[in-house]
Amino acid sequence: MRVHHLNCATMRPPLTPSMVAHVLLVERPEGLLLVDTGFGTGDIADPGRLGKPFQLMVRPRLDPGETALAQVKSLGYSPDDVTDIALTHLDLDHAGGLGDFPHARVHVHQPEYDAATHPTMREKTRYVSAQWAHDPQWVQHREPGDGWFGFPSVTALGDDVVLIPLLGHTRGHAGVAVRDADGHWLLHAGDAFFDGNQVAAPPRCNRNLAAFQVLMAVSNKLRKDNLARLQELAGAHSEEVTIFCAHDKAQYDALAARA
Repeated sequence: MRVHHLNCATMRPPLTPSMVAHVLLVERPEGLLLVDTGFGTGDIADPGRLGKPFQLMVRPRLDPGETALAQVKSLGYSPDDVTDIALTHLDLDHAGGLGDFPHARVHVHQPEYDAATHPTMREKTRYVSAQWAHDPQWVQHREPGDGWFGFPSVTALGDDVVLIPLLGHTRGHAGVAVRDADGHWLLHAGDAFFDGNQVAAPPRCNRNLAAFQVLMAVSNKLRKDNLARLQELAGAHSEEVTIFCAHDKAQYDALAARA
């Protein structure tokens, strides 16, 4: 399976490094798979649906050329070639492109679907139901499958693409692990962490990003517990697994250059 690394949203929060929305496009025999989507054409056409507080906080570029739709087309594919989308979670900067691929199956951890469709008062600002108003073909993953490097896993699309529950940032947050053509695993950890240095040795994090992580977590304890497990995985299995988060530009640049 060939894997392309796409940046599907540039964000420029004050006092922090520029951020990306790291999206994977995976060429599979059954069709194309997207892991997350970044912002979509609907967000660019109607930025107001993202909310003024979000726009002021992250200052998104909202470039039509950065949408997954534009980049899929630039690689010579049709939107209909995207048969599946696997989401780390349904925050508005991860699920905005769903409407650009209306025929794709959308794979999500079942607790995250519940959170997005029945949000608490605290959760309402992070989900934008207009991003899935086209009523996508949801595939909710519930039952745990075989373990994956010591993590409980929920098989998403066979043995080479699995959802890894990484709760904390949201109620049903998950990582998505993809095995590439060389048999190496790429773990898209979504927003389980925001600074790639958090899975380095020794771990460290930009001060403002560290505060933002705590602010956005629905359970900071679960977030910290899962981050510790990711740090252990990075230390023990670096030759087998590459772990990256959704928003670290340096991680994105390095992986995109190698692809």
